[in-house]
Amino acid sequence: MVESKTPVKLLKKEDNDMQVIQMVLHTKNYELSLNKNKCTGCGLCVEVCPKEAIQVTRTPKKANEKAQKPTVSFDENKCHYCGICQAICPFGALTLKINDKNASPVTDKDSFPQLLREIVIAQTKLDAKCLKIKDACPLDLIEVKKAGGKVVVEVDKDSCPGCRVCEAKFPDGAIHVNKVICGSLRIFNEKCPKGCHDCVDVCPIPEVLIVSKDGKVQVNETHCVYCGACKVACPEQDALELERLTIRHTEVKSGTWIKALEKVASTAAVTKELRKKTGKKLKESVINRMPPEVLEYEY
Repeated sequence: MVESKTPVKLLKKEDNDMQVIQMVLHTKNYELSLNKNKCTGCGLCVEVCPKEAIQVTRTPKKANEKAQKPTVSFDENKCHYCGICQAICPFGALTLKINDKNASPVTDKDSFPQLLREIVIAQTKLDAKCLKIKDACPLDLIEVKKAGGKVVVEVDKDSCPGCRVCEAKFPDGAIHVNKVICGSLRIFNEKCPKGCHDCVDVCPIPEVLIVSKDGKVQVNETHCVYCGACKVACPEQDALELERLTIRHTEVKSGTWIKALEKVASTAAVTKELRKKTGKKLKESVINRMPPEVLEYEY
């Protein structure tokens, strides 16, 4: 554990499963924890952190060994516990607490949106065969059990990035998932170092990056969540191109989100967001000028 010598206590502790930083004041105790088992090292939190308090680095590997996921580290001297990193994490790997209670200051104040995780389960389409489905979720977020004579599926929705692998394994229509992030991923195999498959090794969804018989890496974007772990792990910067086109989220009016979007997504995504925002303001302005008798109708 590392402890500062200032009146405000800044603490950091870490083990194989968790990394925790704290800021202890007279009346408040802030705690930010990273679940290493859920973290993929994608670096999204690094890109949006306004205080540059987070770093992500490629994990060194030995010859003839598989690449390990990138390492994320928090600087307890820089973190302001705003909660932006927690809000943007597609894998739900971060938890912020204030006085031992779960908190999210930026979303509570409507200055940052929440990610939309849409998972619909049609329980009537589940049958006994579903009990035999193993590894339905590559992130181990799904539990299939029998309760009250019925097959029940439970999902850890707060950690689901929407890879949609479960849709292919369960009966047709039993589960429907919308991706949190949509985009595009391209591998330029001619630029890849010979024999390098680091991107494949670190990808949290095994069904996304596949090594063909000729040794080239192929992309199955059906299940890609566009987290960026592959981009961080890639030793050749130009060998991989990742572009985030849309991020599904709740409504938000603050410019904080636009600034964050500029860092993590494409220009097209930012433009679309701004047009959407402008369109809503225009609609509200028009409605506010309408006479009462017209407002009786829904718009």
